[in-house]
Amino acid sequence: MKLFIHRKDLRTEDLPALDYIRALNRPMLPILILDPFLLREGRAAEHSGKHFLRQVGRLRATYERCGIKLRLYYGEPVAVVRRLLAELPGIDEIVCHEDGTPYAMQRDRDLAAAAAEAGVRWTALPDQPLVDLPGFHRESGRSEGYKVFTPFYRKWSDYLQEHPRFPYATRIAELPQAEGDEEGIGQLFPLPEEVRAAITWDGEPLVPEGLLESFLEERLTEYSRDRDRYALGATSGISRYLNCGSLSVRTVHERLLARPEGGESWKRQLAWRDFYLYQSRMDKRFFRYERAFDLSGLSDAHFRAWAEARTGIPVVDAAMTELNETGAMPNRLRMVTAMFLTKNLLCPFPFGERYFRRKLADYDNTLNRGGWLWCSSLGFDAAPYFRIMNPVAQSRTHDPSGSYIRRWLPELANLNDKDIHLPRPHAIVDLKASRAAAIEAYRRLLGTFSANS
Repeated sequence: MKLFIHRKDLRTEDLPALDYIRALNRPMLPILILDPFLLREGRAAEHSGKHFLRQVGRLRATYERCGIKLRLYYGEPVAVVRRLLAELPGIDEIVCHEDGTPYAMQRDRDLAAAAAEAGVRWTALPDQPLVDLPGFHRESGRSEGYKVFTPFYRKWSDYLQEHPRFPYATRIAELPQAEGDEEGIGQLFPLPEEVRAAITWDGEPLVPEGLLESFLEERLTEYSRDRDRYALGATSGISRYLNCGSLSVRTVHERLLARPEGGESWKRQLAWRDFYLYQSRMDKRFFRYERAFDLSGLSDAHFRAWAEARTGIPVVDAAMTELNETGAMPNRLRMVTAMFLTKNLLCPFPFGERYFRRKLADYDNTLNRGGWLWCSSLGFDAAPYFRIMNPVAQSRTHDPSGSYIRRWLPELANLNDKDIHLPRPHAIVDLKASRAAAIEAYRRLLGTFSANS
């Protein structure tokens, strides 16, 4: 039998693993292992953890509707898999989808080693990117990866046209299911009560496919014009489903292709997603830039005020309030708040990166890190160190009436359309002075690069 391990692929269709297993004509045993390391320090109660666990619950319910049991375990993945291999000798192959973060890659090396010790084959298939990134890079003819988005996007578009990626055809209900007496294993790796409660949440979940269709039908044609007008809610809202895999990027792209016009600007967002996944594979420092530069001249003195929406800069505090209360934040404001923290407040980017990791409902390690590297002028195609978004100017430009600030900071609702954007009397920094200080600090910081790190 084939042991299929769900990870960031919380759906039952358009899965490479299902087509692969079907071609082998062997029964499948599907499981999902909730890793204590990834849910440590109370993350199950944070927006990122809660959303993932609710999607796990949705996945389990989908299996149940098909008359199939999805086994859920809570424990170190290698320990769970070793026990399964010992108790179920009929397993001859472990199948899963790739994940390229440092922790995931080490986890998968350990799992592959455990499989080899048991004489079991290990197969990990690509699923997250829209294009085949190794094939894309080979066809580019480059020795090094693309470091700038625009030429990457041109080649990416050409490659996608020449090598289209369509959704995989097999559905979970079409595969024969293995019979396994593994109840005792579930007792060895039981779900903690807070995890079980999150999974069995009885709220009314949004259906990702319906959310996608609603966006394509009602807002796609105006997306290019309205995407940065964050008070309007003009974006798709599907990132939280893409990033945990309850919606496939191939399905998204196929639906987009069916639209006759207005999709180019939105397609670029899918390309940015692939660009960050590409960077994480091509840039050996992607996950350790903080070691390549001397960040000791920066300080976390203002980090808590930023996290708690107490900076006195209205649009920043409004955005952080939305994040803290809902797990959502418009993309334009992610750039504004991240650049304000790293530049105006001179805080090392890992503090903000880790905070977003817990709070964002659509959290993805690679994509989140790519955004923070861009805002802190590190990594491929990052913002120049002297480019510092002025939050007041951003607020005036993209939300002239201040309706977003009024929504999330109702205590400012009575201010007029001019004053509502301005720093409050208790603002923790002067925007002009802190910008000048940031330019000088980052000019020095970028000069500390160590090629050996």
